[in-house]
Amino acid sequence: MTGVRLTELVEAAGCAAKIAPGELTSVLADLPRLESEQLVVGFDASDDACVWDLGDGRGLVSTTDFFPPMVDDPFLFGQVAATNALSDVYAMGGRPALALNLLCFPNCLGIEVAGQILAGGAEVCRRAGCVVAGGHSINDHEPKYGLAVTGFVALDERLENGGAQVGDAVMLTKALGTGVLTTASKGGLLDEAGLRAATDSMTTLNEAPIRLARELGCWPHAATDVTGFSLMGHACEMAEASGVTLELEADAVPLMPRAREMAALGLVPAGTYRNRDFFGPRVGLDPTLPLDLTDVFFDPQTSGGLLLALPEDAAEQLTEALRDEGLPAAVIGRAVPRGEKSVIVRG
Repeated sequence: MTGVRLTELVEAAGCAAKIAPGELTSVLADLPRLESEQLVVGFDASDDACVWDLGDGRGLVSTTDFFPPMVDDPFLFGQVAATNALSDVYAMGGRPALALNLLCFPNCLGIEVAGQILAGGAEVCRRAGCVVAGGHSINDHEPKYGLAVTGFVALDERLENGGAQVGDAVMLTKALGTGVLTTASKGGLLDEAGLRAATDSMTTLNEAPIRLARELGCWPHAATDVTGFSLMGHACEMAEASGVTLELEADAVPLMPRAREMAALGLVPAGTYRNRDFFGPRVGLDPTLPLDLTDVFFDPQTSGGLLLALPEDAAEQLTEALRDEGLPAAVIGRAVPRGEKSVIVRG
């Protein structure tokens, strides 16, 4: 092992390293569209993964995700990155089956560090029942790790971020604050105990909401995972794809301990400002809400929870079941007829 901290080697951490949403949108708009009748979900509505019709009632779910470290422990970094990559399959209502490692690794770190990163990813895949079958690695001045994941979903159960219906309750299955807390930790202003809320959350698979929704018959109308574009950004994408407005209650949104405290000190990742710049005009914020709270709402999440839209009674039942499994799920709002804003946050 070397004495180099992983987070010292990176400019941005976790999902905060995403390309700014405005820049990404302009790039995607210029790409040629190669259509196929078998591609039932592409990137038109900013869904989490693509779905390919296998012709037998099943869809193949394909996705990839990788990023720089947000923690210094290489095994933990591998766990977080793998959990985050698998999340996209769960967000489509599917089950991950096969994964390939994606590793970028600097020469200044000992090769045993690479082994620990990969071991962390393998541990998470084992928990998810997903086979790791190889991958690809290159030298890079910044460490980065993630997975290319293949899963399967019954086509009549596939979830997309478009599908929320007026009157639906809106649920969030994990607390917010990973970007703020990991930024504070990188700056040396948050100890290991303070960071633990974020790391515990980032290594929790989004399997339980999908499993319990299926078992309880509480299947959502729409779903997405909350990652680098923040709660506000992913809520905007769901609202716009569904043709509704999401009306959220600020005090109902679960937050990680000390997230607001660190945000009030200005310890927010740069991605927060990019998210606010791009999605802010589409969000109606109650003017009485404090800046530290709204910063957390625009905070880029790494391996965040699922944002679900489903009937109110089903949402209450699913929320209770998730809390019984120790997850901080909460109903945070509702879908209302489309208005001027995509998302409204009430104080």
